[in-house]
Amino acid sequence: QVQVVETGGGLVQAGGSVRLSCVVSGRTFSDYYLGWFRQTPGKEREYVASMKSSGGVPKYADSVKGRFTISRDNAKNTGYLQLNSLKAEDTAVYYCAVTEYWGSQPLRMTNEYLHWGQGTQVTVSS
Repeated sequence: QVQVVETGGGLVQAGGSVRLSCVVSGRTFSDYYLGWFRQTPGKEREYVASMKSSGGVPKYADSVKGRFTISRDNAKNTGYLQLNSLKAEDTAVYYCAVTEYWGSQPLRMTNEYLHWGQGTQVTVSS
């Protein structure tokens, strides 16, 4: 059974940084395409970033491009999302998701991912 666990959220000041981690167990992490999403109350979960199973060129939502960085360490079964230059509007619950996919197009929809973590809250104070 695949488990996905995010850690690293918390309270951070505007302009600050935080790194989120996503540990995947129960299956070889290198088999999975990795995605990060976020959600605020009353809104749909939105795509943040994603990366292929082998690494390579990451993809980002326009709202975070240049500020967030997705990465992965397959040897540690862990994905990461580095959040820099944080803004109040980045406040959300951040979710890690993985799925088996080896295509060339980025996966940006929630229904394209099979396994999800429970989420970690990031709150940016202004």
